[in-house]
Amino acid sequence: MGVEPRRILVIEDDADIARVLALNLRAEGYAVATEASGETGLARLRAEPCHLLVLDLMLPGIDGLAVCREVRQMPNYLPIIIVSAKGAESQRVLGLELGADDYLSKPFSIHELVARVRAVLRRMDAAEVLAATRSGTIRHGALAIDPVAREARLGAQPVSLTAREFDLLLFFARHPGRVFTRLQLLDEVWGYAHDGYEHTVNSHMNRLRAKIEADPAHPAVLVTVWGRGYKFNAPPEGR
Repeated sequence: MGVEPRRILVIEDDADIARVLALNLRAEGYAVATEASGETGLARLRAEPCHLLVLDLMLPGIDGLAVCREVRQMPNYLPIIIVSAKGAESQRVLGLELGADDYLSKPFSIHELVARVRAVLRRMDAAEVLAATRSGTIRHGALAIDPVAREARLGAQPVSLTAREFDLLLFFARHPGRVFTRLQLLDEVWGYAHDGYEHTVNSHMNRLRAKIEADPAHPAVLVTVWGRGYKFNAPPEGR
């Protein structure tokens, strides 16, 4: 039996663009479905899980950003590549902060999109292999992180984290005491490192601190090392 092809859903309301994307991705060996609205796209995702989502922002009804938010509330992590005519940096940053794995501005090269799809799926494969080889629960003081179940607990209390917040906390917990710049964190956790996106790290750090610090205004676990970046200190027992 052959290997089942990776399933990709394209949510794009421009029929010509959707057709071109589907033809080219199928030529690369992917199984591709298309939907023309956010509502039908989300319905398909709930009925037929896939390996990657290619998502337009400007959709009728539920727009792409709302779709992105909904997908990030689903239990299983689904990589998302946004394709949009909204090429302003603010839109790219917003899309990435909402959990998109990559962002392409229209018009774009089909070859570039295919390359981005391959890159995102390779990163997912690498993350799964790493999780399988490092699947034991990580404990630092009161903090316990299960990489396989993707759950974190602080003392007896579960910590509710988005997928990206969990990835960021897990990365820090695997490298306690080491200082990482914002660009290094973007590269290691998000999979890209571009100047101008550092505030994406800042916003995620602020949200993480609000969830795990005893006093988020004076963090003791996720510490800022001024002029260098951030480092992780184990939270004390008894929290």
